[in-house]
Amino acid sequence: MKRDYYEVLGVSRSVSKDEIKKAYRKLAMKYHPDKNPGDSEAEEHFKEVNEAYEVLSNEDKRRRYDQFGHAGVGSSASSQGGAYGAGAGDINDIFSAFSDMFGGGARSGGGSPFGFEDVFGGGARRSRSSAGVRGNDLKIRLKLSLEEISKGVEKTIKIKKQIPCEVCQGTGSKTGELETCSTCQGAGEVRQASKTMFGQFVNITACPTCGGEGKVVKERCTSCHGEGIKQGETTVKVNIPAGVEEGNYLTLRGQGNAGPRGGGNGDLIVVIEEMPHKLFVRRGNDVIYNLPVSYPDMILGTKVEVPTLDGRVKLTVPQGTQPNTMLRINGKGIGHLKSPGRGDHLVRVNVYVPKELSHRDKELLKEMKKSDHLVPDEKTDHEKSFFEKAKDIFG
Repeated sequence: MKRDYYEVLGVSRSVSKDEIKKAYRKLAMKYHPDKNPGDSEAEEHFKEVNEAYEVLSNEDKRRRYDQFGHAGVGSSASSQGGAYGAGAGDINDIFSAFSDMFGGGARSGGGSPFGFEDVFGGGARRSRSSAGVRGNDLKIRLKLSLEEISKGVEKTIKIKKQIPCEVCQGTGSKTGELETCSTCQGAGEVRQASKTMFGQFVNITACPTCGGEGKVVKERCTSCHGEGIKQGETTVKVNIPAGVEEGNYLTLRGQGNAGPRGGGNGDLIVVIEEMPHKLFVRRGNDVIYNLPVSYPDMILGTKVEVPTLDGRVKLTVPQGTQPNTMLRINGKGIGHLKSPGRGDHLVRVNVYVPKELSHRDKELLKEMKKSDHLVPDEKTDHEKSFFEKAKDIFG
């Protein structure tokens, strides 16, 4: 008969999820097959621990197990627990359960989580060392105008970065050949085993001779001094989508610094910087333009031309338009970043007040003041006392 899952992990039924994870990690490290080669009993314990964690770490499965026991979780847990070796799954099914504890996700094409090999002494590091040391990432700031942001743009930029040495073709070797490191035998790492009261642990560090590359240069290139890289300049095309904002960034894979001695390129991170516009203010995907209109035109209405990101368009200011009124021109704003369409062009209408007036202008304005329709009432509603307002409401 199957043992109780709480008993398998050595925890009580009231234990928290974090304590379940902690107990599982301890037991998984203890019984992992890589630490107990050829020990069939340890392998069975590892399966049992994995099966218990698969149920108790899931809130719904744990609730059903607490209520109905093993029958409540059906065959899914048993199949998961038997994933190690032949059967419905493979070793990657068990490795995936460790991803939240060891800070990694499953590798492309299957495999153990990042960092898993460091704990259990896996061999994935050796395969990575053969690719050399990856180059550093680069970060640049790209200034864009509002017109460029509104529709998107392709930019060609020059960047200074480390490029492969042309003399040695990036190998760092005068002869163009690299030799296998004699210290780590090409593995790029050295291991030191130590025994403790908890068992044998393997400490893995980068090889001090080759720096983790697995290869060494016998005769260094005189042009790059054996590094395989030199400072250079290159041209990169960047496609900027419409609707980007200040602080957004694009990552161009493999466009960063070249790695030493044939290592892969880093990435180029392009950070967007939005330049201030002389006429417009951005509000999300809408654009705001402040339009000054004379007092007579505000009263009588008028037609004007206003600038937009697409050029000038005609706009009607209706009769009796009030100050700070916002008129909308649909579809003349900034393109949406994640959907089709564009924002709007908003025109805020304000009264133009001249700073200087001629004598005739003053006389005309004095005449206008005599009209009851062109000046506000002597006592507007907001100037009424509390008692007058109450009288209007209840009278």
